[in-house]
Amino acid sequence: MSNQLKTLIVDDEYLALNLVEGFLLQLPDITIIGKVTSPIKALEILQKESVDLLFLDIQMPILSGTNLLKTLKKPPVTILTTAYSEYAIEAFELQVADYLLKPFSFERLLKAVQRAKEMLNTGSQMKESTTLTESRKSINLKSDGKLIKLFYDEILFVEGYGEYVQFVTLEKRITVLQTLKALEETLPKDVFLRVHKSFIINVSAASVIDGNVLEIDKFKIPISRDKRQTVIERIFGNI
Repeated sequence: MSNQLKTLIVDDEYLALNLVEGFLLQLPDITIIGKVTSPIKALEILQKESVDLLFLDIQMPILSGTNLLKTLKKPPVTILTTAYSEYAIEAFELQVADYLLKPFSFERLLKAVQRAKEMLNTGSQMKESTTLTESRKSINLKSDGKLIKLFYDEILFVEGYGEYVQFVTLEKRITVLQTLKALEETLPKDVFLRVHKSFIINVSAASVIDGNVLEIDKFKIPISRDKRQTVIERIFGNI
């Protein structure tokens, strides 16, 4: 990550746009490459320019800020701004750096920028360490405002709780806003296996089956009747 964060500000209200610009001009490591009121114009800039940090209003005509983010394959680290609190869950799912409720103070914006820098630093460190950790695959999780890198071989199993899932390791539990079904489509099938409507296991972590119960360390995981044979074959082979 360079010392200067190339920043784009997007808000359909000039007053809000100028307020964010005024705050950011006080930060020496921020370079504002553009401020626009149109989400379409923002898309044009994002497709042409390298942007480190995006300040993005949610409620805008034609294209909302959250929908704009969803169109980007590799969105920049983003701080959402809005006058409405009901978008918090959607913002969390999009893994943005922060969510600022208007009107916000300079101190609150400064805190959001710091979080964005931490996310950018984490991303840089991950790139630099790729050659050292390429044999250990991992997943990035957003939990309780933190960005967490969790290696697949640390995960014992994942348990679903409706709209949330909990990753369980030998030392900790990490709760993430995501459905188990969506996670199942993301995790590699050669490492993980759905064994029950509420559980996905790391196949290499399991070694004991007792009836319709799978034992992983001190944990007992139920196995759906229709999945039992598949679970046995994945763990023990064709026996």
